[in-house]
Amino acid sequence: MTHPPAPTAAPTPLLVLDVVGLTPRLLAYMPHLKSLAENGSSAELGTVLPAVTCAAQSTFLTGAPPAEHGIVGNGWYFRELGDVLLWRQHNGLVSGDKLWDAARRTHPGYTVANICWWYAMGADTDITVTPRPVYYADGRKEPDCYTRPPGLHDELTAKLGTFPLFHFWGPGADIVSSQWIVDATRHIIDTRSPDLALCYLPHLDYDLQRYGPDDPRSRKAATDLDQILAPLLDDAAREGRTVVALSEYGITKVSRTVDINRALRRAGLLEVHTQDGMEYLDPMASRAFAVADHQIAHVYVRRPEDLDAAREALQSLAGIDQLLDDEGKKEHGLDHPRAGELVAVAEPDAWFTYYYWLDDARAPDFAQLVEIHRKPGYDPVELFMDPLDPYVKVRAAKALARKKLGMRYRMAVVPLDASPIRGSHGRLPDDPNDGPLILCSTPRAVTGPIRATDVKSLLLQLAGLHS
Repeated sequence: MTHPPAPTAAPTPLLVLDVVGLTPRLLAYMPHLKSLAENGSSAELGTVLPAVTCAAQSTFLTGAPPAEHGIVGNGWYFRELGDVLLWRQHNGLVSGDKLWDAARRTHPGYTVANICWWYAMGADTDITVTPRPVYYADGRKEPDCYTRPPGLHDELTAKLGTFPLFHFWGPGADIVSSQWIVDATRHIIDTRSPDLALCYLPHLDYDLQRYGPDDPRSRKAATDLDQILAPLLDDAAREGRTVVALSEYGITKVSRTVDINRALRRAGLLEVHTQDGMEYLDPMASRAFAVADHQIAHVYVRRPEDLDAAREALQSLAGIDQLLDDEGKKEHGLDHPRAGELVAVAEPDAWFTYYYWLDDARAPDFAQLVEIHRKPGYDPVELFMDPLDPYVKVRAAKALARKKLGMRYRMAVVPLDASPIRGSHGRLPDDPNDGPLILCSTPRAVTGPIRATDVKSLLLQLAGLHS
């Protein structure tokens, strides 16, 4: 007969802040986090390829590379479905031993709150808050979130208002969403006191992609985020809660795009089908196509005999730094069945669009919408309203009026020109000052460099737990 492990001493409570885009260069503009590092400890944090949200977070929480946990990007081609899907939410997609599983082997009552880290739904955490719009039957999409326990939804909404989805992503993305997440985290810690609170802060993702990391507006975004963090850091200090702040990647300056799918189409490898005058990617029929994800693109090749043709179509394409084959993927810990047969890595000043049409008049209607689930690749241009459309704000106002009247609406404001983007990420950093870092309120707790795969074990040690 087996017996559960004997209870251990109470673990040290932790607050783990995922400050997206935080780098040593930006820390200089964030006095509260800088003070935390100076009074505690800090180190360079190695990231994974691809250096994107879903892959990096899954590595932090499992201690495994993408080759093992299976999250090869923010999305991929689901071969069994014949469809490209990004930003899925089910934690069942993530393989491996999760941080909370390891903690509970030592301390069975260990409690975890996940406030907006990815793959939150279905995870075996005690408290969950994650963005989740209401998709009405008539096609309307309204801001909201998903919570566990269910009653937390109305509790947070009554105190903080509806989750500000349109400030979390899109042309209106700004500090409002991170403020809501900070306030929700403070409320959950105050009312539930979880042993581990995971808090995702997206604010630096916006202006750094819009304007680049050297723009004064990006530096101001760093200072603004630091300011709204101050009360949460004060709460943690009063409670004796150890604070860890880390980042998934650094955003670096870019000046050009790589239309990888258009190159594959011109080579006769990518196919589309047409409906109502609009072209849609046909991944099931294509000999090769790419799922673009910032500075990484998974190239899916349907038949082995087409691999050379796909490679030939891309190897001279301007803006591609590397084409990883099986050996290259293995070297970078990316050799998982979900990965493309080839993985393209952009040059430092370039990033991949998902565009596959050759004539903007044939673009699908979702191309000009904030539509993260229908586009077969990541589209940072959703952060902008079309600067070439003189009536874009008028049309947006009309759509908003229809929305307020409860009518269906289309907010078709996103440009088809990707040139405004000035910052991107995904490739491994060339300079540690442009890469992620980790801070801890405990002196000498972190010394660098620390690998992304070591974050899980570090957090267990800081909590006083050992798996």
